[in-house]
Amino acid sequence: MSQLRDQLRQMVAVLEDERQALAGLDLDGIVGASQGKTTLCDVLAEADAAQVDEECRGLLEAARRLNEVNRQVRNLIAANVSARLDALTGSASLYRASPAYAYAGAR
Repeated sequence: MSQLRDQLRQMVAVLEDERQALAGLDLDGIVGASQGKTTLCDVLAEADAAQVDEECRGLLEAARRLNEVNRQVRNLIAANVSARLDALTGSASLYRASPAYAYAGAR
């Protein structure tokens, strides 16, 4: 059970690092956090649900909240970039994928 707690603490730490990287627009930090989250998700996928005690539930909830905040920050950054590109080009459609590209990307 302590191993699960440690892994959850690591996830919270990685999510906090990701938030700092997003705030600083630190691409290396963002990529590193993404890789860390993926690795920890793979490890946590193997965890036994019976091992989840009250402390683990608290860590899981903290991780869930941090991940949601980070997702919202990423979306705001992406929306800001899109708005700036649209303003520079005078056209919102210039950077949108044509139907052929959209179809290819979905495959």
